[in-house]
Amino acid sequence: MSIDTAYHYLFLGALIFLAVLIGVVLIRSVIGPRITDRILSINMLGTMCVCSIVILSRMLDEGYLLDVALIYAMISFVAVLILASVYIPLKDGRRDLTGGIFPSEEEREPADGKSGAHEKNAEVRSAKKTGR
Repeated sequence: MSIDTAYHYLFLGALIFLAVLIGVVLIRSVIGPRITDRILSINMLGTMCVCSIVILSRMLDEGYLLDVALIYAMISFVAVLILASVYIPLKDGRRDLTGGIFPSEEEREPADGKSGAHEKNAEVRSAKKTGR
């Protein structure tokens, strides 16, 4: 057995292993109980696809596949950033995309239009000013 044959079997085994893992991650992205699980599995799926393309590039001695892998990695990264910014809610005090700061839970106006915590906070502030 020559060294080229050994490398061929090594690359083939790695591709089969990555294909099995891609199937498992794909199932996880569908079943995932939370949206963060789904986003992470999509990120892992992209990473494993890039690894598969790189192994194929080495196995087939095709240099252009490395360029394809780099472009795919950049697209996967941007896609995960967009998914995370859309589906993961911002916590109180974090800045939104327009530069404003989201109000805390107490300062938000209630959705039903009734007086809520905002007016209660205003009453507490005025009571502190007057000393009551």
